[in-house]
Amino acid sequence: MPANRTSNRKTKERQGTAAGARRSAPAGRAPGKEAGKAVRGAATPGGGRPPESRGKYVYCIIRSSEPLRFGQIGLGTEPGEVHTVHYRDIAAVVSDTPTEQLDATRENMLAHERVNETVMRQFTVIPMSFGTVFRTPEDIVELLRGAYDAFSDVEHKMEDKLEFGLKVLWDRDVIIRELEREDEDIRRLKKEISSQRGSTYFARMQYGRLIDGALQTRTERYVAEIFDHLRDVSVASRANKPIGDRMIMHAAFLVSRDKELAFDGKVKEIGAHYDMLSFKYTGPWPPYNFVNIRLKLERAKE
Repeated sequence: MPANRTSNRKTKERQGTAAGARRSAPAGRAPGKEAGKAVRGAATPGGGRPPESRGKYVYCIIRSSEPLRFGQIGLGTEPGEVHTVHYRDIAAVVSDTPTEQLDATRENMLAHERVNETVMRQFTVIPMSFGTVFRTPEDIVELLRGAYDAFSDVEHKMEDKLEFGLKVLWDRDVIIRELEREDEDIRRLKKEISSQRGSTYFARMQYGRLIDGALQTRTERYVAEIFDHLRDVSVASRANKPIGDRMIMHAAFLVSRDKELAFDGKVKEIGAHYDMLSFKYTGPWPPYNFVNIRLKLERAKE
């Protein structure tokens, strides 16, 4: 199912199992009705330095030469008005915020994501890291001026592309039991450990090494096959470090908007094929993983 791009759209969390993928509860609070669409012609809060205690929180960069407002969906207990600050044909999406360091609370992180998700319905976004704060609009203009070529290049490469996250998990004990059935050496050592009355130290050490090696081999095989299956429906992919013992794959995929349905279907197809694995995928998101990589490359060239 394609993302619902109406004013009350909520980020979907998608989960796949052997029976395919199923949609679960929204990951975060949806924007209010006033946040559904950018309003053009709204001037950026005007000249002069704001009070010393207030700054500008930057959510993302977009391509637009017209001032925009996105509603009161910003950070804070009383969400601030989200608007744009411009240089030539690019703009930073911002709201007012205290200049002190923001805590990475769940509420603040969700607010950051909420703004980016709202903006990306209409624009290709270059997401900024959480906690990016400037003292004045003039400081933001200097950022846009200094990095104009880099931002323009990234925006062009990310145009009409979305990010999806994919996590693949297994039940380690179930996999080990399958290995014991399939591998003669592992099965023999398991039987030896179970029947031996004396010390089983060396047998257990050898058994553990064989199990660890077999699990690693199977992990690498599954991950390589999954990446291969998704190659045709994605523009790029990135492997991140798995979290915990159950996760064997933690990846991000860059997908063209016109391939979103195809990606969704392919994940369901893979989930049905690998009945011993659980698939959990989320999105669409702004291209967090891929933009960060690109900007680092641009900076390295300077």
